[in-house]
Amino acid sequence: MHAHADLPKTPANHVPLSPVGFLAKAAAVYPERPAIVYGDVRRTWAETDARCRRLASALIGAGLEPGETVAVIATNTPELYEAHFGVPLAGGVLNAINCRLDARTIGYILDHAEARILITDREFSDVVKAALAQASRQPLVIDIDDPAATGGELLGGMDYEAFLGTGDPDFAGSGPADEWDAIAINYTSGTTGDPKGVVYHHRGAFLNAVGNTIEWNMGQHPTYLWTLPMFHCNGWCFPWTIAAKAGTNVCLRKVTPKAIYDAIADDGVDHLCGAPIVLGFMIHAGADARAFSHTCRVMTAAAPPPAAVLQSMQERGFDVTHVYGLTEVYGPATACAWHVEWNDLPITEQAALKSRQGVAYLLEDAIMAADPETMQPVPADGQTLGEVMFRGNIVMKGYLKDKAATEKAFAGGWFHSGDLGVIHPDGYLQLKDRSKDIIISGGENISSIEVEDVLHAHPAVAIAAVVARPDEKWGETPCAFIELKPGAEATEAELIAFCRERMAHFKAPRHVVFGEVPKTSTGKIQKGPLRTVAAGL
Repeated sequence: MHAHADLPKTPANHVPLSPVGFLAKAAAVYPERPAIVYGDVRRTWAETDARCRRLASALIGAGLEPGETVAVIATNTPELYEAHFGVPLAGGVLNAINCRLDARTIGYILDHAEARILITDREFSDVVKAALAQASRQPLVIDIDDPAATGGELLGGMDYEAFLGTGDPDFAGSGPADEWDAIAINYTSGTTGDPKGVVYHHRGAFLNAVGNTIEWNMGQHPTYLWTLPMFHCNGWCFPWTIAAKAGTNVCLRKVTPKAIYDAIADDGVDHLCGAPIVLGFMIHAGADARAFSHTCRVMTAAAPPPAAVLQSMQERGFDVTHVYGLTEVYGPATACAWHVEWNDLPITEQAALKSRQGVAYLLEDAIMAADPETMQPVPADGQTLGEVMFRGNIVMKGYLKDKAATEKAFAGGWFHSGDLGVIHPDGYLQLKDRSKDIIISGGENISSIEVEDVLHAHPAVAIAAVVARPDEKWGETPCAFIELKPGAEATEAELIAFCRERMAHFKAPRHVVFGEVPKTSTGKIQKGPLRTVAAGL
């Protein structure tokens, strides 16, 4: 007889996984602990739980059917945090939209996701009004009327607080019938064509929320600062993570160096996430920097942080964990797992190790770098490039209404990231480039990240972005775009010489352009416009 014979799943031993349940537990066990800090607003977990239940009840009262989409356009304010629980408690699917998108794109997303209800912050009323004028769907509009918002007008028939007033604070809600049910849709920034809707399920959101606590070794009751947009991969699943740990969410309408340091010094913030641009804010804060006695832990992703940036952070009392992922894998899905013995290495060597993307999250099944045609993993030699691929429970359901793109992304039983990397002999992944960011010069592959790393080590450089510039002789050569630190000076010849001293000459940039480097709303450098400029030089 098999061990599993005649032992079916029952309600006693099998419950669909969902991160929504973390809310009730935080409220039941720690009702008086602070859940939300925002300006003068202070709310406990009991109060936050009641507000989320009011929201769920109000959404159903407004006609939301199970599986329908609720869109939210907001900054990192309490309303967007509450939506991460209220919407799924109502059986809905949350679509947190990047509040810095243009009207045409927002209109497209509202239509494509079939938004039934839109909760929108007054500050973005101009672009939202234009988006609604273009959209074929007309969702019910609820306004967030935040006193801290600048300008704008109210577009809907009711504001958020009045809407909550129509709801029941004791509404029970229900978990998903199936953990494979959708909990959220996140749209990737489409570099070509329309953005794709990445669908998350309750199971993946639960597992990545828990995975964050394991990879970051988070204790109970962290004080977490919202420097990472909640519209970005649902804030890497941290809205649910902080509830799981009954922590405190310090909400932030606008990310500035002063706001970050004030929150660390005054509110005791001990955890925050962000792209390397946020690390840059903290390093170059100048007079806005403040002293603090505790260690503040920082999780960073997007472009690999340059060694010089990691070193500067460590010197200022920040402990940096480097993670990597994409929207399609719920945000971070690998971490640079740290070895205690590495603490004895010189700080530059530590920084070089820490800039690697690392190994799969414990709750992700596996990652590999492989040839996308043969699906054969590359040798672990730290040299051979392969496409980075993921497999496991924190991979999206797929792209909404795009079967062809979903099948292509999942070819061979792995999610194809489009990123290129190497595997080191110790099994750690290191990104070398987006496949489209590799520069092929004279038949040689040049990693734009490698050149950027060297440029970031120059004392005058704040931000460096390197792209391919068409070249008659070599096919392509590296072209660097440089944002200097305030008050710093450097010349093109000086930076080229600096690179040539530190890397193979063919990898050094042939051209250097000084000025502000364009970035996306999430702080990633936009290389598309830079390629256009480089081609026209």
